[in-house]
Amino acid sequence: MHILIAEDDHDIAELISHYLTKAGWSVHVAPTGDKALAYVRNHEVDVVILDLMLPGMSGFDVCQALRSERATANLPVLMVTARTEEHDRVKGLELGADDYISKPFSPNELVARVRAVVRRTRRADPTEQVLTLGPIEMDLSKHTVSNDGSEVKLTAKEFLLLQFFLEHRGRVLSRDRLLEDVWGYRYTGGTRTVDVHIRRLREKLPVLVEALATVKQFGYKLVDDDLP
Repeated sequence: MHILIAEDDHDIAELISHYLTKAGWSVHVAPTGDKALAYVRNHEVDVVILDLMLPGMSGFDVCQALRSERATANLPVLMVTARTEEHDRVKGLELGADDYISKPFSPNELVARVRAVVRRTRRADPTEQVLTLGPIEMDLSKHTVSNDGSEVKLTAKEFLLLQFFLEHRGRVLSRDRLLEDVWGYRYTGGTRTVDVHIRRLREKLPVLVEALATVKQFGYKLVDDDLP
């Protein structure tokens, strides 16, 4: 697995590189947003670890650019930043980041989160490769989602969240349960993360506005019957 680290602080970049390399992965460090984006466009990358406060092109801009291009629309992006304000976390998630970790952080936790996002991204049920809900069709083997026959671009985390709902339709799922099972660990960033991803799914797949019900002060439930 090859990981791109977009980080302008040399010491932090070296620290992250050391632990990721120790975990068995190859890494490349880009000190600016422009260089990070150029690298992804010209090399095979499995995960991007993206600092927000980059010289020139910000991490927000890099994330938005990655999500706007077909080749990188589903590339897992983990944001790492000194910013701790909720609106910054929400903005990053709304732009398509799959995860968010604030500095200072534990290098071991970062490695665990990278493992989690890769595991969840590659997860597939070999016994059922196509999941459907009304006009929505999810092909797990091709990692695609379509709505009325038109392909819909989802981030890696949106894809996995939709998959989890389709596999657990009819069940009320708490936000904490979704964070643990979809994000892959006991998440400390707050349940707002789930709400942001749900809102994005409803925007991209309008049928979910009705089909994915909010259970007040608890979580969400996907209808248990197929839609016409």
